[in-house]
Amino acid sequence: MAETKNNKIPIYAVIFTVVFKLLFLLTHYIQEDAFITWRVAQNLLDYGVIGFNGDEKISASTTHLYVFVSYLFNLVLGKEGFIEPLLIFNSILFTIGSLLLSHLLLKNPWHKAIFIFLIGILPPAIKISILGMEYGILFFLEMALLYYGFKKEKKWALILFPILILFTRIDTVIFLGIVFLVDVFWNKKIRWSYILGGILGVGIVVAFNWFYFGEIVNNTITAKKLRYDNNFTMAQNLEYFNQSYGNFWGMLKLPGDFNPSTIVVLIFELVCFIFLIRQKEKRNYFLWMIFLFGWAKQLIFISQRSLFDWYYWVPQLLLFTPVLVFVLEQKTKRNLWLFLLLVFYIVPMFAFQTVHSIATGNGEWNYRRTIGLYLNQYEKDKNQWILLEPAGYVPYFSGLKTIDEVGLVDKEVQTEIEKDKPNYWINTVKNRKPKYLLTYDDIFKGKNGAYYKEHYKLLKEFRVKDHLKSDNKILERIYNLKPSGTDYNLYVREKDLK
Repeated sequence: MAETKNNKIPIYAVIFTVVFKLLFLLTHYIQEDAFITWRVAQNLLDYGVIGFNGDEKISASTTHLYVFVSYLFNLVLGKEGFIEPLLIFNSILFTIGSLLLSHLLLKNPWHKAIFIFLIGILPPAIKISILGMEYGILFFLEMALLYYGFKKEKKWALILFPILILFTRIDTVIFLGIVFLVDVFWNKKIRWSYILGGILGVGIVVAFNWFYFGEIVNNTITAKKLRYDNNFTMAQNLEYFNQSYGNFWGMLKLPGDFNPSTIVVLIFELVCFIFLIRQKEKRNYFLWMIFLFGWAKQLIFISQRSLFDWYYWVPQLLLFTPVLVFVLEQKTKRNLWLFLLLVFYIVPMFAFQTVHSIATGNGEWNYRRTIGLYLNQYEKDKNQWILLEPAGYVPYFSGLKTIDEVGLVDKEVQTEIEKDKPNYWINTVKNRKPKYLLTYDDIFKGKNGAYYKEHYKLLKEFRVKDHLKSDNKILERIYNLKPSGTDYNLYVREKDLK
């Protein structure tokens, strides 16, 4: 009876951790790209088409599975009521994933419970849970594959989970590939069920893209490669990597290129990993999987100049996992080790993320969202077009048809980039004649200022400084300590000015 009761402790930790993180919903810190996915889901609901601007098919979201999940939440709960339940759903799935991870690496139920809570309040875990991206689902699926497929050796899991994982994000071939290589090396055999799952997963994604969108890979991948490809030399790539890894490998971003905290944590992660695998435990099989994946994902994405935070959330957590296991399993002075970890890392990182979430939530929800709400009230004809970047908050809350600078939601931008990359923006304006332009700069002062002055008028200025006040003095201090957002100018075509 006592053993059964103890085995429920990790379940209680899951519930407590999910409830604890509900507080972060109050910050309204939701990632810009989440609203791209949600608009695609609502486009499917309204037009029966996976797209962004009405009946035009386009894979504007990187994730197919999360689009369908978001569609179901919109269908059942409505457009006004789906966001918070979906964020809670993401948090629950992530935390269940951390429970499965604890089963792979730990034996003591109390250790598992502490592990679930501590990994759950690290910055990447908080962002996975509340920012509205697909990584809660993805983390759950990846940990479920390891637990049910490779620990419990269920053939159905080896087939099903690779399909769902790849349908969530195609770049998960890195994770699936590392798991395959470690498994073959460790067991000296090939799991043909896993091979089948991988083949089916790739085949289904490619077939879906080809037969529905007429493309092999998602439009988002093609657009980003086209827009951000700078044709760097090897030396330039190495220099860029050196400048970037400090703020993307670790969990804490600092101004400048050098980040000593990342180096210290990276070394400690390596030391803990080496200490654990020297113990010759069965769990080493899974430690090698998650640690090699973490390194591979970080190296590949940073070297490819993929400078979006969310690519690194899962590997950041998995690379830190050996540290938590190392501390929890100390046989002497464990409480001292745990105290030091809490005081010098967990609590400061949690405090940093709390401040960051409050400040960024203000910059996104209380500031950038207001631009979309303003346009929603100002422009009643939702067939009008706006050219802007990024394509999240403002298009979602304005309801306007959208051309984004990268071409994530509109393929014609890619054509302009291919024809004349340095001048694609002004060419898009001249050829498409969008009614609205939302820009960071004063377009009247640039080299094409004469054209803009002739055809556009400044409609409204949006400034970050106007959204740094609060009746709560603590919140106001946080807003001013870390102002979040970008100043915008909104322009309207002269002939359309009301």
